[in-house]
Amino acid sequence: MPKLVWLNGTVSPLETATVSVADHAHLYGDGLFEGIRFYDRKIFQLDPHLDRLYHGIAYMKMEMHIPKSELRAIILDTCRQADLDNGYIRLNVTRGTGLGLDPKNINRTANVMVMISTLALYAPEMYDVGLHVVTTSYRVYPPDGLDPRLKCIGRYATNILAKMEANRQGAGEGLMLNAQGFVAECTGDNLFLVHNRVIRTPHPSSGILKGVTRDTVIELAQGAGYEVREEMLTPFDIHSADEAFLTGTAAEVIPMVSLDTQPIGCGKPGEVTLDLISRFREHLKHGTPF
Repeated sequence: MPKLVWLNGTVSPLETATVSVADHAHLYGDGLFEGIRFYDRKIFQLDPHLDRLYHGIAYMKMEMHIPKSELRAIILDTCRQADLDNGYIRLNVTRGTGLGLDPKNINRTANVMVMISTLALYAPEMYDVGLHVVTTSYRVYPPDGLDPRLKCIGRYATNILAKMEANRQGAGEGLMLNAQGFVAECTGDNLFLVHNRVIRTPHPSSGILKGVTRDTVIELAQGAGYEVREEMLTPFDIHSADEAFLTGTAAEVIPMVSLDTQPIGCGKPGEVTLDLISRFREHLKHGTPF
């Protein structure tokens, strides 16, 4: 029975699962989420995703009634019931149910969802030829408004608008800067550059979501002997790079070959990028079995 949803203790097919219209995320975007991949019945980086989710729950002061260890067991059990070898897990935790912005006036029992489905962000051939990216007019949230490390449902309205802007230009992705003009991230991915085989990526204080796949790639690169620097970057750094690539749970690791119609390096996936893609795919074998 593939493509299942576990919602507040009830398992149902994805097509028939429903959530209350008064859910606080539906009304106000007041919720958190995680996207997690599994490969060959092994969940990739399950615990780092759960750590980030529960850090967000603490920051948002949600009244979460399911301990981390119990939610972990629920995820593994729901994956077993779905019986898919490869797929995508979507976790949602919302503040509760009720109309009204003020949480004190609603039922604050957190609504928890585990969805088991599939997701392909880019066409398979794009991993061979690379993505063309454009700079969008939309900026990431400043940390004095909403901490960028928070994977909050409501913050993604800006990313969706940026993605639509990139789509109108026929680009594979959209680059988002921060309010100061420094490079932050793409609409659903973290960015890496290669200069003389040194790997550079925007510093977390640039306004990025500190991605789990990003952290994995940094560890793999350092383990392979590459120097990795987290820095404040501008579009100049992208245009002058030898290579570029993007990372994310849905994207995995994918080459970026141009920005605003200008080729990056030779305009093709580079040697370091291809090496890290290979290392990342090998690393996917080391997941949590279910």
